[in-house]
Order: sequence, then structure tokens, then C-alpha cells
Amino acid sequence: MSVDLSSVIAATTRWLVRAYPTAGGVFSASLAEAQARQAVTVAAWLRYPTPMDAALVAVAGPGGARRLDRITGTEPPEPSESPAHPDSPEAAESAGLSWIPAPREPGDSDGAWRTWVDEVLASWAACLLTSPELAEAAVAAVERSEHAREMQVDFRRLVRPDALDREAAPLLRHPDLMAPIAELHRDEFLECLGSFRGPETESVPSD
Repeated sequence: MSVDLSSVIAATTRWLVRAYPTAGGVFSASLAEAQARQAVTVAAWLRYPTPMDAALVAVAGPGGARRLDRITGTEPPEPSESPAHPDSPEAAESAGLSWIPAPREPGDSDGAWRTWVDEVLASWAACLLTSPELAEAAVAAVERSEHAREMQVDFRRLVRPDALDREAAPLLRHPDLMAPIAELHRDEFLECLGSFRGPETESVPSD
């Protein structure tokens, strides 16, 4: 996989599993993340099919998660509109208490990773996670791409999820819940997927 795409894939995967979390434990979370990462990877290889495309997105930037956060209702309020957070020094001072910072998830000291989220990849991944037919067609396409050359690629959890995979990612696999994200760029995704078809390939399904 292109190094230039690794940060985009990681950030977009992280956004998906946070926006549509699993209700299980660590094992379920790992299975859900694996499915999301495979979907985002396939989407990235379709959208940025050459090393040059990957290099350009690394330079220009993927756009960030702002609109996705608005759609899912997770966008933080503007600083000027935000009341003092109960864990902030200001809130502690107003209550006459000493401030003890709340623990954060490792590596989440700020939201810089969100700037590496690719809205289009998140939308295309949502299409893949909620349509087995589209996932099969997309994987068949990227297996012939430049990214897959001389690589042992395995997208089994995306195209052939077992019972544990489905149990771990009920929200990521739910067509109705994922629809607001999937519909953002579905038409563009279908057009791109169609361009990858060889003359012997069957028509790309619309659902």
C-alpha cells in the first residue's frame, strides 16, 4: 500500500469506528476496525489508483471530517459558543476546586487526526460495508490495481464476514444507519467502479 495513503486510511477508519462503534469488548472492536479498514482501503485504491494520485492527496490534504461530523451529530461546537467543559480549568475554578485533567484515549490529545479523514472514502466505505454485491465488485477491481501488485491482499472480512464479524459491527453494516454517509458520494463511487470494469466483467450493481 502506498505510504502516502496510510494516514488517510488510518484516520478515515478511525472516524468510522468512532461514529458507528461496537457494543462489544476489545475483540469486537478489533473485528469492527478490521472491516472498516478493509473497506476504506478498497475505497482508497479505487479513488487514488496510482502512486501519483496518492502523492497528490497527501500534498493537497483529504478535506477532513467536518461535514461528516455534522451529519452524524458529533461536530463539536465553535469555541466562542462552547460553555466551559466540566473537566476544564475554568469550570474547576468557578466551582472552587483544583483542576485534575480527565484521562484521554492514547494518541487523542487533540483532533489533528480528523484533518486526515477523507469524506469521499468514508462514503465509499459505507457503500461497501452495506452492500455485499458492491464490495465483491470493488475488491475484484482493486485486485488488478497498481496498489495490489506484488502484494498478498486479503479483504475477506469485508466481502465474506462471518457471524462474529457481523456481530461486532452491527452499526457499520446497517444500511439505514449508514445511508446518510453512503449517499454523499454514491453516484461518484458507482461511476468510478464502472470505469474499473474490464470488458468481461458483469454490470456493477446499484445496491
